[in-house]
Amino acid sequence: MLTAIKSAAIWFGITSLTVLLFLVCLFLSIILFPFDRKGKIVHRQCFWWARGIINLNPFWNVTVTGLENIDPNETYVIVANHQSLADIVVLYETRAQFKWVAKQSLFSIPFIGWCLSLCKHIKLERGDLGSIKKVYREAADWLRRDMSVLFFPEGTRSTDGEIGEFQNGAFKLAIKEKKAILPISIKGTTEAIPKGTWLFRTKVYGIVDVHKPIPTTQFEIRDFERLRELARAQLV
Repeated sequence: MLTAIKSAAIWFGITSLTVLLFLVCLFLSIILFPFDRKGKIVHRQCFWWARGIINLNPFWNVTVTGLENIDPNETYVIVANHQSLADIVVLYETRAQFKWVAKQSLFSIPFIGWCLSLCKHIKLERGDLGSIKKVYREAADWLRRDMSVLFFPEGTRSTDGEIGEFQNGAFKLAIKEKKAILPISIKGTTEAIPKGTWLFRTKVYGIVDVHKPIPTTQFEIRDFERLRELARAQLV
């Protein structure tokens, strides 16, 4: 009974924070449109949202290391492994400015999906070649505008916590645009969001580790596989 009460309170808190985030982002998007074309101020609102969710959930303990490896004056192609939907929350703890590449269906979820649109994140329709090409065009445009882009190069969430094989696109893009790869490893979030139940039962110790950037200026496009495996080796 106590678990059910705690879980209900947590979900109520998450929902309330998300609705509030949407209202704040909508308001700021309207009044700051001429001055915040990159959506940096709107994106920054997700920081307090993420911190609020982590603080109100007694089942979550999140540690972030390696923040000194993020230079706020640099633009990166960020690559992170993907364990659960909670990764969206914990990655905001890096306080980095970036645009996600996220599957299109997430943008349709009330409030949180609307926030993704207001923050100008990048939509991906899986299996649609036209959508994939559009994603890389948008990502290249953001990089040229000095905005980092975050990819989950596994392409989907891991079901067992192990890191899968990486897809190639993010690494080809980084070489082409001459932007460093910023690897971020996520551990311990596989059980953060309950599966098949709304009850929180498992204590989660999430670790977000920001690794040193990998410069790409010495790579040619044909070297993308070497860059890909170099980045993956840091996350495994």
